Amino acid sequence: MPYIPPRDRAMLDNGLRKPVTPGELNYRITQFILDYAGDDPTYSVYNEVVGVLECVKLELYRREIASYEDKKKEENGDVYPRRWE
Repeated sequence: MPYIPPRDRAMLDNGLRKPVTPGELNYRITQFILDYAGDDPTYSVYNEVVGVLECVKLELYRREIASYEDKKKEENGDVYPRRWE
């Protein structure tokens, strides 16, 4: 959740440090979204934001997580049955 202490918010807002917890990362992403949405956001804007977040999630998984999982599968063995081979 983005509800981190005010002191931590100031450090992140001023660029004095990078997010180091999931809450801080959530806070920074929330701030980017609120900046993008502006003062009078519409449903359309929030719909755009949700679409962008979904694409970011999918690309992160595709580029970083899937390759890591493939490596671990090779190292430790597959857990899924080979039904279609």
